[in-house]
Amino acid sequence: MILVDTSVWIDYFRSGDAQLATLLDHGRVHTHDFIIGEIACGHLQNRQQTLYLLSCLPRCKSTSPEETLFFIERHGLMGRGIGYVDVSILASAVLMQANLWSRDKRLMTLAVELGCAYA
Repeated sequence: MILVDTSVWIDYFRSGDAQLATLLDHGRVHTHDFIIGEIACGHLQNRQQTLYLLSCLPRCKSTSPEETLFFIERHGLMGRGIGYVDVSILASAVLMQANLWSRDKRLMTLAVELGCAYA
């Protein structure tokens, strides 16, 4: 199970990504409500179709605000350069035992530290 972050999707929509295409073909890609929301905030070609197809992907369970705040405290994520949405996505990856794939360097550094990075 690979949780694909917004940054990877943006590159895929702009110029394609053979690795992501292969993962999609093999049914290994998962998403998250916040990732779909972040993508929906941007300009998309074929907007309705793209959002529909993203919504059809399996989703990692979202963490509650309380779970997310606990995750921040437990793993010392304050002041580490990522925001609440990224913490929630990271927490979901850890809880669902998914590998997180992002092009955000700070987020991936934390994913490596927590043992959930997709390499």
